Amino acid sequence: MSAESVTIRDIRPDELPALLELYRHLHAEDDEPSSPSAYAQVWEGICANPLLHYFGAEVDDRLVATCTLTIIPNLTRAARPYGVIENVVTHPDYRKRGIATDLLRHALDFAKAEHCYKVMLLTSRKDEATLRFYEQAGFSAGVKTGFVAKL
Repeated sequence: MSAESVTIRDIRPDELPALLELYRHLHAEDDEPSSPSAYAQVWEGICANPLLHYFGAEVDDRLVATCTLTIIPNLTRAARPYGVIENVVTHPDYRKRGIATDLLRHALDFAKAEHCYKVMLLTSRKDEATLRFYEQAGFSAGVKTGFVAKL
């Protein structure tokens, strides 16, 4: 990582606009909710749910990367939960600096502290650079087979 100062932390409730701006770099085209207040309502529920964790990387007071970690209670594996990471995105101006790797490692450390026995992450990306990035961040390909039902 470069010499710039990066802070990895929980995203604050007042940072919804910055988070939504960052998500514009996740999906070029994304559906808008039917109501302008839908984002705020969903975000309020997210912030109130102790199993949902939104982590962000900040550089110079700017949110530049994010991921979500959901902790899922479980009745197998000695009742240990598991985690799912989604919505990993870094602003294009801040890519290839190790920021997202540090962010994902933070999420994995958090999941370990919560006694998760595993953390899963799916990506629709097929390019080798992205797949190597996830492997360097601590994930292994080929351990399980993922299936997605789009609804």
